[in-house]
Amino acid sequence: MSKRQASIPHSGNIERAELENGITVLVYTNPAVQSVNLMSSVHGGSIYEAPEQSGLASFVAGASMTGTANRDFDAIHGTLEDIGAALNFSGHKHKVGFSGKALAEDLSTLVDVASDVLRNPVFPTEHVERLRGERLTWLQYSQFDTRYRAAKAMREALFPEDHPYHYGAYGCEESIAGIKVEDLKAFHSRQYGPAGMILVIVGAVKAGEALALVSDTFGDWRQENPSVVRCVDAPTAGAERGRQAVFVPGKTQSDISMGIIGPARTADDFPAAQLANSVLGEFGMMGRIGKSVREEKGLAYYAYSRVGGGHGPEPWTVNAGVNPENVDLAIESILAEIERLTTELVTEDDLADNQSYFTGRMPLRLESNEGIASQIHSMESYRLGLDYLLNYEEMIGRITREDLLAAARTYLSAEDMAVAVAGPEHPGL
Repeated sequence: MSKRQASIPHSGNIERAELENGITVLVYTNPAVQSVNLMSSVHGGSIYEAPEQSGLASFVAGASMTGTANRDFDAIHGTLEDIGAALNFSGHKHKVGFSGKALAEDLSTLVDVASDVLRNPVFPTEHVERLRGERLTWLQYSQFDTRYRAAKAMREALFPEDHPYHYGAYGCEESIAGIKVEDLKAFHSRQYGPAGMILVIVGAVKAGEALALVSDTFGDWRQENPSVVRCVDAPTAGAERGRQAVFVPGKTQSDISMGIIGPARTADDFPAAQLANSVLGEFGMMGRIGKSVREEKGLAYYAYSRVGGGHGPEPWTVNAGVNPENVDLAIESILAEIERLTTELVTEDDLADNQSYFTGRMPLRLESNEGIASQIHSMESYRLGLDYLLNYEEMIGRITREDLLAAARTYLSAEDMAVAVAGPEHPGL
């Protein structure tokens, strides 16, 4: 193993342990800095909420740090501020995540506060109502955001109403207005537990001491009736045909959002799909789409593509902001680039450039404790193996032009893209 490889997190320097209650703990010692970072997740995302309570999971995550059975709002935040630490909770589709940072000497305090917030929130009415008001204000504002409205319309066209991905993780005004404190408590009781929880610690700590601390703090946590982990399949029906048009008054720009079901992060061809997407709308000035739609034809203010790659059937999307008069031509140009990617091999130069881009940016993601913690959490969460980073450069180097074409053909189809446009009223809408 080279000196460079030895510095990469892998099975030989990541300490991994499973507690009896189902928590998986991973510790990576990084003595180069005096801080420590936490990154963790539990199965409490939006896929576990009912459609009429859309936004509940995110609401629970956002309200977690407003008070516990042991600390009120001021005590939680005062304790963290006294040591210069940070702790944040966020809700996602499949999981709720929390991350924190402190000096290594204050790790025990950070872990103690994180455990208290995770296990014992009481959701004080005063703070819940303040948070509700903030979310309703944001949702109201978003109704005038053409990029948000286009993405929402595309998602709702791609996923039918009986699919959990049809609904945004942040909810809607009606659902957020109807959520009660009792709903927050019930969801927390049902979904928050140690089984399947992942906790990563990275920084100037000894692995044995960190594992002992987590075991002492979280080891007694039990959940009487843990929720079954939910798997989400791709929708059985295809996307709604035809363009979804959303009129947003007072706007001078239109936003285009196009999508199709892409690969899950665990799919064997996900790395090839990532490279194909980079060629399509990421590398350089947003790949081929950026070159064609933005640079050569001058149709868009921005244009790019993205492959989701989560725990379920995340969409492979293309987004662009255009002059309303250029909507039709921009869509036509984007679809032409998708058709090209699914019918022609990329050039040797395209493949080599994007492989270098992928292998070159990975070390940059490992320059901080937070970046390392994120990568280790992903390796565990998606079961990629603890040597994933060690083998990353070789894996990317093995991908061929034929692999990119096969991945593009598997997921992309110019004819089957869900297309949504939001903006001022004009012939394109």
